[in-house]
Amino acid sequence: MQSNRWLLPEGVQEMVPPESWRLEAARRQLLDLYWRWGYDLIRPPLIEYLDSLLTGAGHELDLQTFKLTDQLNGRMMGVRSDMTTQATRIDAHRLQAVGPARYCYIGSILRTRPEEPGGSRSPLQVGAEKFGDAHIDSDLEIVSLMLETLTLMGIDNACLDLGHVAIYRRLVAHADMPADLEPQLFDVIQRKSRPDLDSMAAAGRIDAQSHTRFQQLIELNGEPGVLAQARDALAGIDAEIDAALERLGEMIDLLATHYPQVPLFLDLAELRGYRYKTGLLYAAFAPGLGRELARGGRYDDVGATFGRPRPATGFSADLNLLAALGRFDPETRRGGIHAPPGSDPELLASVRRLRSAGERVIVATPGANDPLGDDCDRVLEFIDGRWDVRPLETKV
Repeated sequence: MQSNRWLLPEGVQEMVPPESWRLEAARRQLLDLYWRWGYDLIRPPLIEYLDSLLTGAGHELDLQTFKLTDQLNGRMMGVRSDMTTQATRIDAHRLQAVGPARYCYIGSILRTRPEEPGGSRSPLQVGAEKFGDAHIDSDLEIVSLMLETLTLMGIDNACLDLGHVAIYRRLVAHADMPADLEPQLFDVIQRKSRPDLDSMAAAGRIDAQSHTRFQQLIELNGEPGVLAQARDALAGIDAEIDAALERLGEMIDLLATHYPQVPLFLDLAELRGYRYKTGLLYAAFAPGLGRELARGGRYDDVGATFGRPRPATGFSADLNLLAALGRFDPETRRGGIHAPPGSDPELLASVRRLRSAGERVIVATPGANDPLGDDCDRVLEFIDGRWDVRPLETKV
């Protein structure tokens, strides 16, 4: 047991140099990107009371949330496993913006289990949310910012999946099935399991017409031409389905104009976030990677649970994953300057001046074996009556 004392919990990572510096450089550049797009930084708390943290969108996250008791008052608290609900609360209560409002965030979250086998339980979540506008241009803005995030991280081969939760939701409403059957159907649709769907129909749990419609839904995935097939199969069933198909068509046209180089795919059976999402869904993937790079969607009126219903759309990603998969290369910094120890006022002034100018100055440790190593390419020396920086190869 002694040998296992320093092991981290499964799915929990730590970062050490130089990768931690690379990640920090990415964080800074992403925040600069979001600032240029007009997004204001918020920093939600790591822990909140459960009745706030799991309100609205948070119900989806109940099983993913670590829970504990506040020793001051006995109330139940949770460690955040996603920051979307927190952004909604901040918009509704703290800021109460009138009209469109844009927020971004970067911070650690914690989950009770990874979203995929071998995945992280401690992602570094980065994301952006836009509140107060239901127009498709806001969805385009969020999708664009998601794609720009991937580009900044050196991921230039991403493809984009689009979907819309209203299609499945309205098909379920027309199926008129018992409420306790819907979770089973949802699981079948998410797995795209035709045999299980056929078994449900054979057992009389869904009617023949609904069986056909859900079969079609499972098969409606592929390149944008699938939208024409979806219209042929599903148009006229419900006005909300027709509107959803129309909205998908609009988004496909907009993305073809703004990002013609990004491959687009439709998947009308992809329903991640279904319980609180209300409209378009979008997710970015990379070839050969069996999980999302980033995802988002529209979740109008989730803020109603905080007393302030507002249109909303947003995306999020794990910055740790993006840094691991991307080719993000921060601006190369110069090597450090090795300085001798001492209390000479001119030496101390030189060190302060160099650090103020942005240089990395490493002062030697007195009496220790403190080799220059690869971190320093220059040395601060007293030559000809003054302290001067010289390249290591000319050290005298």
